[in-house]
Amino acid sequence: MSYSEPVRAAAGNPVVRPISAAEHVAFVRAQRSVSFLQTPAWGRVKTEWRSESLGWFDGRRLVGAGLVLHRPVPRLDRFTLAYLPEGPVIDWSGEIDVWLDPLAAYLKEHGAFAIRLGPPVVTDTWSAARVKEGIADPDVRRLTDLPGQWGDPVGAQVTGRLSGAGWLPRSPEDGFGVGHPQFKYEIPLTGRTEDDVLRGMNQQWRRNIKKAAKAGVEVTVGKVTLGEDLKAFHDLYVHTAERDRFTPRPLRYFETMFAEMRAEDPERITLYLARHQGDVVAAAVLIRVGVHAWYSYGASASEKREVRGSNACQWAMIRDSLAAGCDVYDLRGITPTLDADDSHVGLVQFKVGTGGQAVRYVGEWDLPLRPMIYRAFDLYMRRRAR
Repeated sequence: MSYSEPVRAAAGNPVVRPISAAEHVAFVRAQRSVSFLQTPAWGRVKTEWRSESLGWFDGRRLVGAGLVLHRPVPRLDRFTLAYLPEGPVIDWSGEIDVWLDPLAAYLKEHGAFAIRLGPPVVTDTWSAARVKEGIADPDVRRLTDLPGQWGDPVGAQVTGRLSGAGWLPRSPEDGFGVGHPQFKYEIPLTGRTEDDVLRGMNQQWRRNIKKAAKAGVEVTVGKVTLGEDLKAFHDLYVHTAERDRFTPRPLRYFETMFAEMRAEDPERITLYLARHQGDVVAAAVLIRVGVHAWYSYGASASEKREVRGSNACQWAMIRDSLAAGCDVYDLRGITPTLDADDSHVGLVQFKVGTGGQAVRYVGEWDLPLRPMIYRAFDLYMRRRAR
């Protein structure tokens, strides 16, 4: 599923112009769901970027919106990469040129050397059963080697039209890169009960949830305003980063994230803490916009792993997402690998155990507006990544 139902198409060619944060928030609230990366609050979280809210107008009616993050070119500060992560929120089902052409004209006039966007549009999905079959088949190396359970014609149409209009695909072969992942794992919740979701999980997941309850693991919602619970999460998150060898974000980043998102909507972001006999054994962050819920960050202790605090956290977040009327619980990115020898396949197997489905989105695309500067920036980014 896409993050948002298509907004109503404009009668003519819409005009792009800046909108206030209040106008943007009101537009987001009027949609069934929008990616949290396309909310004004996210622009305030990403302090290393300059952000602005843009609107598409049909006359006086606001018919589309996008959060644009601007990053300057090194040594050429007056030119920026204009980035719309998992956006913009427009009608992707029709003629997309009438939406993207005025966006390109506005951004070029205001100093952008290129646009990067990630349409919130699905191309293919694969059921948990299909993914398991692929992992078990030595001849299958990638999700894309499997026939999709469902293909979205809108996704195929958007891909073709972007390519035909000169946009360049940016999603890397392995599914992870500088931007946001093209392949994700999602649990559909529409019309399902807790028992339905449990039955969709594999035996190991159900056993771990029961094991956590039997061991006395208690999951509570963190009191972020006091600071102590967020600090407890961050300490565990830093421990997890050291163990799993990734670079952690500073505590200040999470303080800003919770403050800005909660200022925009008190129910936008929630911290969950799993405790066993007073010890914090796992923690996770849930973000929700409308009917879409995202598992955003997680952390776990190296000690007491047998009490399955992480499973208890996940189950609490899934239950709360069901209670909130969400259509989907989003476990975020996976790589498309199904190769048993690839280290990333373990993450795929973990998420497949929840039931649900693997999903491929259109991915991220670039439109060079000033080709020479774009090529120089691309070369700079490639060298920096070495």
